[in-house]
Amino acid sequence: MDTVPAESTPFTYPDVGATRATTLPAGYHRFRLRRPIGRGRELFDRAGTHILAFGMQKGVGIFQRADSETAREGTELTVRLGAGPLGINAPCRVVYVLDEPNRRGFAYGTLPGHPERGEELFAVEYDPADDTVYGLVTAFSTPAAWYTRLGGPVARLLQHWFAHRYLRTLPSNTGS
Repeated sequence: MDTVPAESTPFTYPDVGATRATTLPAGYHRFRLRRPIGRGRELFDRAGTHILAFGMQKGVGIFQRADSETAREGTELTVRLGAGPLGINAPCRVVYVLDEPNRRGFAYGTLPGHPERGEELFAVEYDPADDTVYGLVTAFSTPAAWYTRLGGPVARLLQHWFAHRYLRTLPSNTGS
């Protein structure tokens, strides 16, 4: 059986890379969750390393596999949504990696077989003005399978619940 090279498998949505923008594309469910996790450049570095090693996905128990130990543009990964026989493998590919002085993280986009179509950004931001470090999850998506269309509001609630759980996996120094 021939395999298709990873880079030739198309993303399932046209707005690839749109989580970089301030305004997310229309026609999708969109959300941003940003909260402080503590203070200091050292925390920013630790949290960035955690994110780039797929620590958020591992921390919430959905990580299955990735082509590399850390997020790199083009890395394919699979997360498993749900539990047991009701679980669904959801293939993704890293769209871009942020490695900026005050922002670190990555975004992945959905591939064929994922129950949603869209993109999600996992990042940490450092505000040098007051030394605050923020965790950030930004996403836009729309159902790609009959069961996610049928699930509608419940699927959206689960997406928000996961975003909160992702941020709780980040190291912090806030005492919470």
